[in-house]
Amino acid sequence: MDSSSTRRQATRAKLYEAAVTLIAEQGFSATTVDEIAERAGVAKGTVYYNFASKAELFEELLRYGVGLLTQSLQRAADETAERGGSNVDALDAMIRAGLGFIDTYPAFTQLYVAELWRTNRAWQSTLLVVRQQAVAVVEGVLREGVAAGELSSELDIPLTAAALVGMVLVAALDWQAFQPERTIDDVHKALSRLVQGRVAGTRP
Repeated sequence: MDSSSTRRQATRAKLYEAAVTLIAEQGFSATTVDEIAERAGVAKGTVYYNFASKAELFEELLRYGVGLLTQSLQRAADETAERGGSNVDALDAMIRAGLGFIDTYPAFTQLYVAELWRTNRAWQSTLLVVRQQAVAVVEGVLREGVAAGELSSELDIPLTAAALVGMVLVAALDWQAFQPERTIDDVHKALSRLVQGRVAGTRP
């Protein structure tokens, strides 16, 4: 990657960070391009050089953020497989990875969950695509678990995968908003026991 591409990626990362923070604070409609540029420490023209509009910036922000989450989940699954762990172990590792992502990017997670419920946005189709990419990682592990006999063949894989991703998102947001005294280990342990006792069909 050449230096110009590296600089552009760094600039975009600053714009994403500024946009997600501002939109989480005051909403999409109330946030202006001027404010995003000021928060990112760049000229307004830099925003339009990288993105045609505020809406495009937000759409790309969703792609970027969910892409990071997907990579985190996939990495957790791959590393578990490399260690010789089971598919249930991979699910547990992905729960931990998801919690870690949300702990690192709480403002983005809040925006992502909020946008899932809004069906009138221009970027709704993009959001559905990137959501499915994250869920597909979990689906893959569930399918492998069923094939290996670790999980019940009666498992509804698409719905279970979506439920697991949703469980992590909602539990993590609840943790941060209402139970901040808990550690990530506390939350991971609780969700891990739920998966071990329900999805895996074993007793905690």
